[in-house]
Amino acid sequence: MRTIAALLATAALTAPAFAGGPTAVADEPVITAAPAPYVAPGLDWSGAYVGAQLGYGDVDSNGAGLDGNDWLGGVHAGYRWDLGNWVAGTELSYDKANIALGPTAGDELDSVLALKLSAGYEIGNSLVYGTVGAAQASASVGGVDLKDTGFLYGVGFDYAVNDRWTVGGELLEHKFDNYDGTGVDLGATTLKAKVGLRF
Repeated sequence: MRTIAALLATAALTAPAFAGGPTAVADEPVITAAPAPYVAPGLDWSGAYVGAQLGYGDVDSNGAGLDGNDWLGGVHAGYRWDLGNWVAGTELSYDKANIALGPTAGDELDSVLALKLSAGYEIGNSLVYGTVGAAQASASVGGVDLKDTGFLYGVGFDYAVNDRWTVGGELLEHKFDNYDGTGVDLGATTLKAKVGLRF
């Protein structure tokens, strides 16, 4: 009788094993943080540069008759400081022009010298910036050589083709109040394409 009871007890304990065995416990999933995406370092705009520009100028004298438009071009040199996403800089430029001013032969805008400060935002290999500064315009009117200093402001865009060369454009407004004491207020709009070599 004891033997039968022991066999029944053993059968009861081992029945689950014969019915499919113990149930395996699934491992907890391991969550691994995704690696941070790689961000390529931006272009370093710091340093000196030189270049050339070619564009178009439109001169307006607010009804005084000294109006005209034509091509102009020249050279520039500057320096920039890369401050992260922001870039600051200064630039000196000279443009030679032969823009006829009005119907009188010989009246023309001869050249524009400018000293500019700029601040811009870096977007990949591109730089969008605003600029302000001083401009000196030389002109010949009525056989007299005139020269006056005014101010300018505008916007520009540069694209780095590689770590040395850039291409871009610039739109500027120039203002000369009472130009060289003549009582005439001159304004000039210039749109120029630029190419630069960085050091």
